Amino acid sequence: MLTVDLANPDLMLREGVLLRGELIHVNRLKFIWENTCYERLLVHNFDTRAHSITLGIGFGADFADVFEIRGQNRARRGRVTAERLSEASVALRYLGLDGVERVTRLEFEPKPAQLDAETALFEFSLAPGEGARSILSVACGEGERGHGTGRQFYSALRTARRALRNSSGRAASLDSSNSLFNEFARRSVADLYMLLTDTPFGPYPFAGIPWFSTPFGRDGIITALFTLWIDPAIAKGVLRFLAATQATETDPERDAEPGKILHEMRDGEMARLREVPFARYYGSVDATPLFVLLVGEYFQRTGDLDTVRELWPNVEAALRWIDSCGDPDGDGFVEYQRKNANGLINQGWKDSHDAVFHADGRSVDGPIALCEVQAYVYGAKRHAASVAAALDRPVQAAMLSQQAETLREQFEAAFWCDELSAYALALDGAKKPCRVVTSNAGHALLTGIAEPERATRVADTLLGTSCFSGWGVRTLARSARRYNPISYHNGSVWPHDNAIVALGMARYGLKSGVLRIFRGLFEAAGHMDLRRLPELFCGFAWRRLTAPTLYPVACAPQAWASATAFALVQASLSLSFDHGGEEIRFDRPVLPDFLDQLHLRGLQAKNGVADIVLQRYGSEVSVNITRRHGNVPIVILR
Repeated sequence: MLTVDLANPDLMLREGVLLRGELIHVNRLKFIWENTCYERLLVHNFDTRAHSITLGIGFGADFADVFEIRGQNRARRGRVTAERLSEASVALRYLGLDGVERVTRLEFEPKPAQLDAETALFEFSLAPGEGARSILSVACGEGERGHGTGRQFYSALRTARRALRNSSGRAASLDSSNSLFNEFARRSVADLYMLLTDTPFGPYPFAGIPWFSTPFGRDGIITALFTLWIDPAIAKGVLRFLAATQATETDPERDAEPGKILHEMRDGEMARLREVPFARYYGSVDATPLFVLLVGEYFQRTGDLDTVRELWPNVEAALRWIDSCGDPDGDGFVEYQRKNANGLINQGWKDSHDAVFHADGRSVDGPIALCEVQAYVYGAKRHAASVAAALDRPVQAAMLSQQAETLREQFEAAFWCDELSAYALALDGAKKPCRVVTSNAGHALLTGIAEPERATRVADTLLGTSCFSGWGVRTLARSARRYNPISYHNGSVWPHDNAIVALGMARYGLKSGVLRIFRGLFEAAGHMDLRRLPELFCGFAWRRLTAPTLYPVACAPQAWASATAFALVQASLSLSFDHGGEEIRFDRPVLPDFLDQLHLRGLQAKNGVADIVLQRYGSEVSVNITRRHGNVPIVILR
């Protein structure tokens, strides 16, 4: 909900003062619910004499497609018209080139004194201390005429609040001894559940506002991974949605191949006309192995064999893609090269056109095998092996385990760069490594593909001054030829990227690195509006009495940035669920020095729920159970 308070300035005529400032107060309250934006305006006269007030609201719509807003030019557009429907309603219409009519309907209460296709004017006669109210609804689509805009406003407000409570009430909650961290965590929860959209398959986190308010495969999967411990229903919704939209045929225009998982879905005019290929676009190389990985993580978290059995045909289709279309030359590495000239050049999470390059700055010819994608495939096959075993498919389980081990050996031989103490960013089409230090190497730690000694060296590299800005790990080291701290992917800091690196470090027991990343991002959030971590921020180094430099067009909120707080807590505590979700585990838990106490409430295990307090004593952390309902074994490893 947005609340804005306004007051009049001094209003002067040649003859003198017409109205002194700050006597007329206007309060605006706005929220969105089910395709309608509602706004209530309260006008109050705080003068000692009566006033006649005219309140004007101007409106219009260009119905621009989001890709036009982002700068893409169109040779032709559809036709915009406006129509006054009644004394209190107006319709703005756009007949698109796709033959679809899009309508924005405005309704006012009370009816304006004047209303045309561009302006509504209200006239209020207010005695001293008197107020008046006006309510506006802006609906996408014709809709049904309700029982009065005012009644709709209050009914929608109650329903929206109830729905938010019901959805966020599923999640475990965090409360700590640090009030600033509590603000950070609560903002993360609020943003995450604002971005969750109910689909026929369950909740799905739309990627980010304003540019990515739509389903993205990679973003949804990573957000679900980060939030598995607080709300596994998100992962279930993501998996079922992506299974339903999995590609079943080859379509080069959409970079689609059988078994491939969706990258992006759009329903705008340009997508429908195929002016952009993103109606259902499959141009991501990592969403497919990440899908399989999430199935395994979900099963480990919940023990929900029924859902896993339902998804198994989709898992098998994804594995076939990994071994065939994903590895067209059969060298054991999954790689990409776009099929559509209008599609994405780079198809990993760093999908800028300039994000993959050699040490001398040269661009890379494909097909390109990214470092982190091989780690995802390794994790996918290990998880698929566990799921296959649970589904009583021992031969398939053994084969997948062997494939994962073979990939691990090949990966170490092909990607490790000893002189960099890191894994190469990628292999180019000639199998030459891109010897560049990037945060991608940290993703290799997430799934355990890295040898322990090399994992430690990667962590040290990423926490060095060339990579770590003080606020977080940069996407690209300062030593790299294309380093640019104000770029999208070549030197900026992405919260979700750091969270993946932190989870990887935790896997190898490198908790000091986890705490450095946690502190950096927490301090960055303290400088951000609403304590909200954005999609990314610039990679300039931390300096005393300075704040992070914002990236001006970053999405805020962004789903995986909102979920970062939960991943950082999980990494610090090495919190996991074992034995099919029955047991809650803490493996050598630590807390950053800004948290003396952390209270986790509503931790849902398979057979019960628990509240747990963690208390820091120097570098040690105690774990105490404050509530337990049902059979919930809790294990602390030291």
